[in-house]
Amino acid sequence: MWILVLFDLPTETKKDRKNYTDFRKKILADGFQMFQFSMYIRHCSSKENAEVHQKRVKSILPSKGHVGILTITDKQFGMMEIFRGTIPVDPPDTAQQLELF
Repeated sequence: MWILVLFDLPTETKKDRKNYTDFRKKILADGFQMFQFSMYIRHCSSKENAEVHQKRVKSILPSKGHVGILTITDKQFGMMEIFRGTIPVDPPDTAQQLELF
């Protein structure tokens, strides 16, 4: 599963910029990586694990702005076409998960 966090937060005042920076730092600390400006992604090994990270994002939502949280499967993420200009680019690699039996 992949979680995408998309956000548009105000940055007009010093307090707004601090809230933006704090939110961004917290989602990075939770294992998200920047995919585009204001769009961060994180791979999760299961739906249950994705729900844990969704709850974490919801717990740090800033009081202003718009935040979207989208969960998609590996297959759906793999079907995404990504371009830099007109040149196709491969999607980010799925994190390798060590499983112990």
